[in-house]
Amino acid sequence: MIKNILGIALIVVGILLGLYVGLWVMFIGGIMGLASGFDLHTLTATLIGINVIKIFLAGFVGWMIAYVGITIGALLLNAK
Repeated sequence: MIKNILGIALIVVGILLGLYVGLWVMFIGGIMGLASGFDLHTLTATLIGINVIKIFLAGFVGWMIAYVGITIGALLLNAK
């Protein structure tokens, strides 16, 4: 019984954490980093490079975090 609850909780947490890190921290954070650098006239090649890499890797990182959470949760659900 507790394994099922913990497995479902890990699946939900994995999905939510993947969405938060992938979408908010990396994608929107990368766009906001570029916008604030442009507004403050401090836009450098390093700032552009780091934020572009964050934007491009946002989907991959979000999916990997969600995949790990879902996998661990599914293993707990299927454990005997």
